[in-house]
Amino acid sequence: MSASSSALRQIIALGGHSVTTGDEDAALSRYILDQAPAERPRICFLSQGSGEDAFYIANFYRHFLSLNALPSDLSLFRPHTADIDGFLLTQDIIYVGGGNTKSMLALWKEWGVDRTLRQAWEQGTLLSGVSAGAICWFEEGLTDSIPGRLTALSCLGFLSGSCSPHFDGESERRPTYERLIAEGGMAGGFGIDDNAALHFAGSGPPRVVSSRANATAYRVERTPEGACESTLNASVLLRPEGCGGQLAT
Repeated sequence: MSASSSALRQIIALGGHSVTTGDEDAALSRYILDQAPAERPRICFLSQGSGEDAFYIANFYRHFLSLNALPSDLSLFRPHTADIDGFLLTQDIIYVGGGNTKSMLALWKEWGVDRTLRQAWEQGTLLSGVSAGAICWFEEGLTDSIPGRLTALSCLGFLSGSCSPHFDGESERRPTYERLIAEGGMAGGFGIDDNAALHFAGSGPPRVVSSRANATAYRVERTPEGACESTLNASVLLRPEGCGGQLAT
């Protein structure tokens, strides 16, 4: 794949998503696969956030094989190739799993994966991921990488602003994120519910999709009065057994 200035740059950031056979998870997975032009998209799993957990990787393969994709994974503890750049740049989609964002980013930097991911994105590879794999694309993310507390973390900066996943799934996420933004400890950005995703395509505003009623994303900005939260309208995905990953109308 060669670099192209006309390639569409896409990132799909998921607030919460499991690689299981559940309808809600499959609907979001189908949506991701539908954004790639290939009939059977090549989707590579980066699982460094979980320490390359073998059970997580096996579920990833099982899940995406059932959706007619061509899954693979890249280990940085037991790499199967010396040509990491070449391997990643042949993928249609790169999916980043959850886990410890701080440790994941450190590994990527040491191996040069951060630079390769930017090149892939600029060439039109769809970047996606959940939790750690969602916040890593922003300038900052709200992370639980340090045990016992939620903190701001500098990330890759492909997308401007900040992000927090699990906005409705973990009780301390929303108040901590809003407090840090209100105090100036984090830039304004987006909160994403579990079963919802932000889809950035090109330079326009993100589209919000969800696979569960009432799951959505939020814009959170600092104001003189504190943090202001605005709910974004989400397109709810139909059940995969009914209409694949199509949107409800």
